[in-house]
Amino acid sequence: MSRQMVRPGGRSARVQASVHDAVRELASEVGRDALTVPMVAQRAGVTPSTIYRRWGDLQELLSDVAVERLRPDSAPGDHGALPSDLTAWAEQFLDEMASPTGRAYIRDALLGDPDGANAGQCSAYAAEQIDVILTRATERGEKAPDVETVIDRVVSPLMYRILFRPDGIDAAYARRLVTGVLGPAGR
Repeated sequence: MSRQMVRPGGRSARVQASVHDAVRELASEVGRDALTVPMVAQRAGVTPSTIYRRWGDLQELLSDVAVERLRPDSAPGDHGALPSDLTAWAEQFLDEMASPTGRAYIRDALLGDPDGANAGQCSAYAAEQIDVILTRATERGEKAPDVETVIDRVVSPLMYRILFRPDGIDAAYARRLVTGVLGPAGR
């Protein structure tokens, strides 16, 4: 990972991109459970030993792909006020994470994560998005909670319900959590 950060381009980045693409394509064609390292290597145009050397095993590769897929594509929307910004973000987060694909990515991210680095990265994605929302609100002169409070009172209950009690979880639940952290007047 650090080698990649030092040298963002080059062969290492190309190998990662082609292997990730191969995993996504094959998962949609044959199903995730049918994937093998040799199958992914052949599609990506690399040797199986390249994959084993870089990722260790299939589960760690799937975990790496999942963490990349869970990375937000863009900054959270600016709807002009903290309550609407945070509500829109929480509803989108719930929609993406609670989908069958989102749940599969969460499982994969955590299963191939012996040291907790992937879980930490996924948490950092959410914290970065929330920080953007709260910073915007503060710049508009709105009173805003801190990032950890939003993680504890919005993201954590959403993730718990998504993973362990998915029945009945909906956008209204996400809105109630946001109201709970901001108060009924959005303060």
